[in-house]
Amino acid sequence: MSDESGLSIDKLREYLENEGIHTSYHRLKILEYLRNHRTHPTVERIHKELSREIPTLSKTTVYNTLKLFVREGIVSELTIEEKEVRYDADTKPHAHFKCIECGGVYDIALESPLFEHEMIEGHKIAECHIYLKGVCNDCSKMPKNKRS
Repeated sequence: MSDESGLSIDKLREYLENEGIHTSYHRLKILEYLRNHRTHPTVERIHKELSREIPTLSKTTVYNTLKLFVREGIVSELTIEEKEVRYDADTKPHAHFKCIECGGVYDIALESPLFEHEMIEGHKIAECHIYLKGVCNDCSKMPKNKRS
């Protein structure tokens, strides 16, 4: 999906239908949340936020919907940390930066020839992820004793 955020529910429905995915209210709301919140949320974060609006939403539904979206190439799965999976609705090639102070994950526009290869030295590439870690701009401006 293009990098447009703030798409209407009707546009999201049309997009999912064009991708051959049965639309449900929960799927639409999960996709809408991902498109409008570029924070690379976890299943837990998405569930917590959406259950305020949809009390019947289960964490299993969020998890299964995200797995479907990943399988269909609508969403990317990020595993910057071993025990933390995050999701990104922007599927075009780019890198991710995780702040070691605040834990925020940011998109980084990075041109890399790695993104363009289908094969390297005879190895077929299925995925390419570039993860960077350090201190984000906001945290680096803060005195060290005030950081989280």
